Order: sequence, then structure tokens, then C-alpha cells
Amino acid sequence: MKKLLNTLYVTTSDAYLHRHGETVVVKVGGEEKLRIPIHNLESILCFGPMTCSTPLMELCGERNVHLAFFSEHGRFYGRVEGHIHGNVLLRKEQFAKAADDAFAATLARAFVLAKLANCRNVLLRAAREQGEGRNVEEIRHAAAELAEMAGRLRSPVPLEQLRGIEGEAARLYFSVFNHLIVAQKGDFVFSSRSRRPPLDNVNAMLSFVYVVLGHDIQSALLGVGLDPYVGFLHADRPGRPSLALDLLEEFRPVLGDRLVLTLINRQQVKAKGFEKTPSGAVIMDEETRKTLLSAYQKRKQEEIRHPFIGESVPLGLLPHVQAMLLARFLRGEMDAYPAFVWK
Repeated sequence: MKKLLNTLYVTTSDAYLHRHGETVVVKVGGEEKLRIPIHNLESILCFGPMTCSTPLMELCGERNVHLAFFSEHGRFYGRVEGHIHGNVLLRKEQFAKAADDAFAATLARAFVLAKLANCRNVLLRAAREQGEGRNVEEIRHAAAELAEMAGRLRSPVPLEQLRGIEGEAARLYFSVFNHLIVAQKGDFVFSSRSRRPPLDNVNAMLSFVYVVLGHDIQSALLGVGLDPYVGFLHADRPGRPSLALDLLEEFRPVLGDRLVLTLINRQQVKAKGFEKTPSGAVIMDEETRKTLLSAYQKRKQEEIRHPFIGESVPLGLLPHVQAMLLARFLRGEMDAYPAFVWK
């Protein structure tokens, strides 16, 4: 089993990361802030301007510790990793099946159905918690429409039509997302999804947590020997981790959206932690990023009963479980891929 608290998040600007033997050392302004053995880590995520020594990069490569770099508001820059591990036969099978449009559509349908179900469950839970009112009626109506869309996918559909339904479902879901925010309504207003750049406080949080979750999914896929850049639902593009984005669709509502809503509604984040840049982009300050990352790590420790394997699983291990199930399906060991659906 993989460790849960195995990711080092570095959010302090101008930090310096270097190697001391088998240890990662973090300094700020020449003062040592942290020292942690490399064998305790699986990933190091660096946010904002900072420096990393080449000996540390070498150590991370040797120990298969993923070292990734992001902007202050979570935009992915790049990642350093060692040799690719895993079975080359599995990757060849992945490439061949990704090129088969009929197979790709079948697997992509599983990803989309899970996304629709999980978005619907998020809406229904919010409706139950809020009770009655016009907003609740609109939330329930959107949930009913998502169920209707899922019904359209009972039978196989072409890949392009499937992508169209997925996009339509995302627009519908986010059309009522503002109703799920019940506290700090003046400071956290959501009108539509904006990505590059995020144009409001809510979008800034969503984009940031999606990036962090996407990194965990990439690591899980690499861990079982799959190529994160060859997907089925998302079209392949240079530098785009299409398969990681495929799996991300299952987890966005559960591990991403609910976390953001909880932090806002419990007033664990405040408007003062956000800044609008001259370009119109909204970024979080260091303290807000730390709050979000801390909440994300705690969320990963919560356990649920996995609907397919029937065992209690920490949420942080879900990407690894799903990557393992996906690899088994691609190898022909399973008749279908059991996408994750939150109950």
C-alpha cells in the first residue's frame, strides 16, 4: 500500500531545496526549515518561484520520487522523474486500444457515466442539506437532467457524441454550482467555469485543487505502468496528460468540488486570501494555498467502502486503486472497467 502523507508541498516563495545525503533539505533565506528522508516521500510539489539543486533532482530520479513545478496559482510547469517503470507490454496494449475508436468510446463512456453520477450525487446531497427553496428546486432539476443524460449513454455512442454529452453535462452542473455556496455569498460568487486564468475566487480554488489531484492521478498511473499521456476520452495533444484527465473526471466532484465547497461554507478560507492581478486572473496567497493543501491531505485520510472491491479504502488511495483496475482491464483480465461512483 502506498503512503498517504507522502507528498511534500513547498509553497514558500524563494525556497531552496537541496540534497544532503539521502535527505531533502528546504531552506528559506539561508535558514533551514525542513529536513526529511527521501524514502519517506513519493512526490515533491513546488508552487511559485524557488530553486532546486541538480543533486536533489538526481536523487529524486534515482528513488522514483516525482518532482513537479507549478505557478503560484497552480498552473503546471513541468516535472522531473526517473526511468519509466512498468510492463512495456501493458503500455503497448494501452497504445493499441487507444487507437481503436470503438474501444476508446467504450472506455470513455465509463469515465463519463461515473462523472455524471458523481456530479448528480454532489447536487442531491446539497439539496438534502439545504432543505427547501427555489435554489433547491433548481439543484434537483439539474440532478434530474444529469440522470437523463446518463440514460442516453445506456447504449454505446460515438466518441465525439460522448464528448459532446460530457461538455453539456459540465455546463449544466456548473450552472447551479453557485447555489451550493451557502456562506460568504458576497465574496465567493461563481457564475461560470473559467480556467486559464481563473477569474474569481471559486475558480482559483477549483483550478488549484484539480492540478494537485491531477498530479496524484499521474503518479498512480505511472505506478502501475500506464502512460498518463495516452488517453481515451480526452484527445491526445503534446504535453497533455490525457489519461490522467480521463481519470480526473471521476474524481473532480468528490475530491475536488466538495473540498472547495466545504472550505468556503465553513469559512475556512476568506476573501482577503485572494488577489486579482492586472490581467484579471485571481490567485491565492500563500496562507490560503496552505489551508487548501492541508485540507486536501486530511481529506485523503478519510475512508470509504470502495463500491467495486468491497473494502475500506482511504480516499487518497482511490487514484491508485482505479489505476490498478484500469491496467487489469487493458490487459484483458476484466470484462469492463469499474469506474468509481461515490455513494
